[in-house]
Amino acid sequence: MTDPTAPAPRICPDCDGFASAAITTGGRDRHGHLRIITANCPACDGLGTVPARRVREGARA
Repeated sequence: MTDPTAPAPRICPDCDGFASAAITTGGRDRHGHLRIITANCPACDGLGTVPARRVREGARA
C-alpha cells in the first residue's frame, strides 16, 4: 500500500504564480541605487500557490 500524499498546491489564479513584483519608484538614493518596493499578491500573500480544494465524495456538481 502506498503512503497517502498531500495534494499538490494549486497555482494562485490571481497572480498565476508570480506572487511578488519589484516596482521602481523612479528615484535613486545617494549611492546611485534605484529605490524599489516589493508588491505581494494579496490573495496568496506572496506565495504563488493556494491550498488545493477538498473534493467531497458523493457531492453533486
